[in-house]
Amino acid sequence: MVHRRTVDGEVLVFGNQGALWRNAMTWWDHSSGSVWSQPLGEAIAGPRTGQRLELVPSQFTSWRSWRQAHPATLALDAPGDPTGFDLADFYIVVDFSVEARAYAISDLRNIGFVNDTVAGVPVAVVLDPGDHERWYVFGRIVDHAGQAVEVELVLDGETIKDVASGSTWDPLTGRAVDGPLEGADLPRLPALTSFPGGGPTKAPIFDAFWPNGTVWRPGRSG
Repeated sequence: MVHRRTVDGEVLVFGNQGALWRNAMTWWDHSSGSVWSQPLGEAIAGPRTGQRLELVPSQFTSWRSWRQAHPATLALDAPGDPTGFDLADFYIVVDFSVEARAYAISDLRNIGFVNDTVAGVPVAVVLDPGDHERWYVFGRIVDHAGQAVEVELVLDGETIKDVASGSTWDPLTGRAVDGPLEGADLPRLPALTSFPGGGPTKAPIFDAFWPNGTVWRPGRSG
């Protein structure tokens, strides 16, 4: 996950705090000494306790898939897969603070996408039909001709379409490439990946950090 490190107008400098909290790493910020939870982006001890960093869109994927989509990328290091896990071992977590929901990538590989609503926000969780190592979370409310339009997506070969208009959407960018909504953009939403019940120690990571969260199962939506 990736967080903005500006809080109350101050750009924070973080270091690895060295301890685990709920079996996940913690940071500390140099200005206040507060300790922060990495998965939550929230200060859990010290003067900044309760403050949260803004989560921004990012993606856990393979280096191969990333380079195919973004060939001009420069990277500090590309050592392969240091986790020892396949991407299918993970959940995609949509966390809107008041409600969080997890989507098993292994389920998404069978169906390709999910139309859902989290904390009242219509979302689409999409695996790229052309490469299941890439995933995206989009909002399903788009601005078209000055009007808010809610779309419901379906998988159509290696593209995605919305049911009502038949417009085709690029799963990589979230832009409608043809049809009545051509040129409209699905807003990219921040999300993160989590071990479902695991990690190297098999601790229940999702349950530990989002105890009131829910796990989406095939056959349910909205």
